[in-house]
Amino acid sequence: MNVSVDRCMVRALDGWRRIPALTLVCAVTVLVACNDTTAVEVGTPSQGHLTFNRDIAPIIFENCAGCHRPGEAGPFSLLSYADVSRRTQQIVAVTQSRFMPPWLPEPGDGDFADERRLNDSQVTAIQQWAQQGAIEGDPADLPLLPTWTEGWQIGEPDLVVQMPEPYTLAAEGLDVFRNFSIPIPLEATRYVRGLEFRPGNPKIVHHASILIDKTDRSREREKEDPEPGFTSRMLLDEIFSPDGHWLSWTPGKQPVLEPEDMSWRLEKGSSLVLELHMLPTGKPESIQASVGLFFTSRPPKKIPVNLRLGSQTIDIPPGKKDYIVKDSYVLPADVEVLKVYPHAHYLGKEMKGYVELPDGTKKSLIYIKEWDFNWQDEYRYAEPFFLPKGASVSMEFTYDNSNGNVRNPNHPPRRVVQGWLSSNEMGDLWLQVLPRQQQDLATLRRDFRRKELVDLIAGYEKKLQQTPGDYEKHNLIGNYYLELGQDAKARTCFERAVSIEPNYADGHYNLGVLFESEGLLARAVQRYRRAVQSQPGHVQARNNLGNLLLSQGKREEALQHYRRVLQENPDFAEALNNMGNVLQINGQTHEAMNHYRRALKIKPDYPEAHNNLGNVLSSQGRFDSAVQHYRQALRLNPEFAEAHNNLGSVLGNQGKLTEALQSFRRAVEEDPDYAEAHRNLGIALQALGRLEEAKRHFRLAESAGR
Repeated sequence: MNVSVDRCMVRALDGWRRIPALTLVCAVTVLVACNDTTAVEVGTPSQGHLTFNRDIAPIIFENCAGCHRPGEAGPFSLLSYADVSRRTQQIVAVTQSRFMPPWLPEPGDGDFADERRLNDSQVTAIQQWAQQGAIEGDPADLPLLPTWTEGWQIGEPDLVVQMPEPYTLAAEGLDVFRNFSIPIPLEATRYVRGLEFRPGNPKIVHHASILIDKTDRSREREKEDPEPGFTSRMLLDEIFSPDGHWLSWTPGKQPVLEPEDMSWRLEKGSSLVLELHMLPTGKPESIQASVGLFFTSRPPKKIPVNLRLGSQTIDIPPGKKDYIVKDSYVLPADVEVLKVYPHAHYLGKEMKGYVELPDGTKKSLIYIKEWDFNWQDEYRYAEPFFLPKGASVSMEFTYDNSNGNVRNPNHPPRRVVQGWLSSNEMGDLWLQVLPRQQQDLATLRRDFRRKELVDLIAGYEKKLQQTPGDYEKHNLIGNYYLELGQDAKARTCFERAVSIEPNYADGHYNLGVLFESEGLLARAVQRYRRAVQSQPGHVQARNNLGNLLLSQGKREEALQHYRRVLQENPDFAEALNNMGNVLQINGQTHEAMNHYRRALKIKPDYPEAHNNLGNVLSSQGRFDSAVQHYRQALRLNPEFAEAHNNLGSVLGNQGKLTEALQSFRRAVEEDPDYAEAHRNLGIALQALGRLEEAKRHFRLAESAGR
């Protein structure tokens, strides 16, 4: 038998070397659902001798041929009796062991959609057919091959983006992790309900993660690398998964269109960042992946949240057979569970995800008895299920770092710590959940973010034990402490970062943000100036510096900084808004309006720009249009006191005193020290004859204005 084996597929079977026949199977790869509509009852053995044409072909065509055909991930075809018969014993071995089709969850521990699992009758039929001599049978019994959708699987995308240039993977060496930034040509914000990834060269891609970069940092890093793409890891504050959706690809994974009311937001100026895990094959391989985006005009009404359980402090000693990672989280709100995604690397062995309900009942979320890094996937529940507030979701992963673990890449074993490279380890169980009440979204996000920040701080502090001079990690930990409201710890981290690297612009910028939040404006200005001296293109520092200068009455200097920001990044919405403020103060109303409108075209959910545009329209007597923008600002930020006050002023000018009164009251509720709102509320009360109450608010206005 002359079988050509791709090296990347031999890797996939490292864990099965104790079964010699399997070294030829290699890539009976992930099996995809076919589009065939033949009415064949698959997997029920016939009486007497089984034949390929009558009994086995329906199983193979339905479960194997989707990948094992020309142009797909399988390195050989399984489209005929000849294809299958020459690999009969291999197919028997991998189906009996449940290695193929590759489906890791154990039956009964989670009811998942699109399960790639042969039932017991199908496995028995393949074994019985092989034992009986692998007979071909009557040609008349052979079903038609399924009809597969060629090209894009869920229809023609609304937009296709591609890696700007091909990347060549070297013939030899270890696994390669590389990132590729793909600018998205959008004229305005769009809503995405589906994404389809096409690797271009599927046999070298182990898996892909797809994230969003709303800045230009990924493009900057790509320019710094002489080859296409870049190797440096981007941080979680630079790239992210959108609106509670994780975007990924593994061989055989079918793309799915989400319900239109669960679309996700994609802003103008964003880039896709492809994180590709690639495996050398023994010869140079070229890859130029592409992504198809499917849009809807409807913004999302249901926004899910991704909850991550796991450890950022994994540290597995060599020889340790049963290293365990545990974590749990108590839900602060009622949710529906949509998907689960377990993740570890080569040392992962057993995975348990479960939930304990408030009444003590336990329910399995997923159980993987034999983890295999090569077949990781996300699992969508066939039907979303309810978990109440107070339910505790938990994970428990077991790792084997001994010589007895045939998947261990290190012999002899070595110490393995947490990290994103496959030579490190990870231990994460992700759940995609949908708040039962949409008003609980903010509660769930806020509560879980605190847990996430504590975990991240622990992980980076452990890494700093090995590399105490890593100023970027000190800065990152400071950001997390700042978000937790622990300003003193944040300041220590930022100051440590700039003491290690005095020209570190991000460290000076973050100290500026911290000082500004504490009202130490002179010190904030000093740090922002230091940041732009170290890095003239640091747009965030220039924008904030412009804001402080404007507050000090230094309009021209502020304007210079805003202009420099927009030279660096013409789509920086905040700078457009702020420059509009300067122009409005200077009496250049038309130019100010244009800047606010440009900001809103880039960032439609920008409440400050809506409020400011409303101010310009109000000054022109265009009260109805002004009201629309004030109301939109308040829909986006109901606690926006200035917009409540401005809305009240316009309503008062329209003679709608009762509505104006309500707006002014809301303004002072949100900001009790808002002198102008108290004054306007007093005027409205006075006009309605409520003089004593009016006097009280005039006094409050006078007191607040001191």
